[in-house]
Amino acid sequence: MIDISVVLCTYNRCASLRKALETAAALEVPRDRQWEVLIVDNNSSDGTRELAEEFRNTYPNRFRYVFEARPGKSHALNRGILEAQGRILAFMDDDVLADRQWLRNLTEPLFNGGQISGTGGRILSQKVVAAPPWLALEGPYSIGGMLALFDEGDDAKELKCPPFGTNMAFRREMFDKYGVFRADMGPRPGSEIRNEDTEFGRRLLSGGECLWYVPDAVVYHAVPEERLRQSYLLRFWYDHGRTRVREMGSGKSVLGIPRRYFRIMKTTSLMLPSSALRWRVSRDPKARFFHKGWTWMLAGEISESLAPDSSRSAGDTVPDPALLKRDG
Repeated sequence: MIDISVVLCTYNRCASLRKALETAAALEVPRDRQWEVLIVDNNSSDGTRELAEEFRNTYPNRFRYVFEARPGKSHALNRGILEAQGRILAFMDDDVLADRQWLRNLTEPLFNGGQISGTGGRILSQKVVAAPPWLALEGPYSIGGMLALFDEGDDAKELKCPPFGTNMAFRREMFDKYGVFRADMGPRPGSEIRNEDTEFGRRLLSGGECLWYVPDAVVYHAVPEERLRQSYLLRFWYDHGRTRVREMGSGKSVLGIPRRYFRIMKTTSLMLPSSALRWRVSRDPKARFFHKGWTWMLAGEISESLAPDSSRSAGDTVPDPALLKRDG
């Protein structure tokens, strides 16, 4: 009986993957907990398979290798859920370093009974981020979440927003109850649309589930220099706007008129001009860039709303929980 499965999806990142796996191998978990690490290879073309085999041979009862040919992180995540044997599923990425106590601390609230359905931990930068003067990492204009940094303070508490995918855990039955990750979200070759992790968390929050913040469950995330550029962040804002429309779905028509047309009218006539004005008149460089990014996000919402497939409902893209049923 496996207590915990760690699902680690990877795509063409051998160098950072090795470091991530080394920290996974060094995790300190109570002896009475049986646990495994699934390395889900999302059709990599580098030496990922060989590296995974190396760790599997070195730690034969700890690491398993899983191959998922369909491109896209959500496909890899869902394959990991299908293959995992644990009662608790924890998630980490191939570009983080896990603290030795990470898995113990992240999953302990889920073994203690009660109503907690999922947990999320703290995500810190591996190095001190030398943020340019226009980039806020804290305060009202913070966009640290776009760098995959997550820090809700030093106190454990119930989460009002979903955790990030590189440091979260859920009871297995949550996937049976709410489905798995949406295949129309999550990065894939040719697309950087994300939010597959936070959309799943919001699904649980909307269903009344309790998600718990664990401040001493810490991973350290790599923040490449290219992510501190305005061009990268503006693309992120734009794609975030697209995911917001996908997550909202089409909604019910009003007098036979698709609801998305009302959204487009509201965004183009009110929200976009207001955001653009704040961008142009703000003197604080952090506020100025924040409002510029918000303007890009609204443009992404309009673009996605006008796309032919934007009329689909959210339910159409949530994989059926039956995907997780095993034979026997």
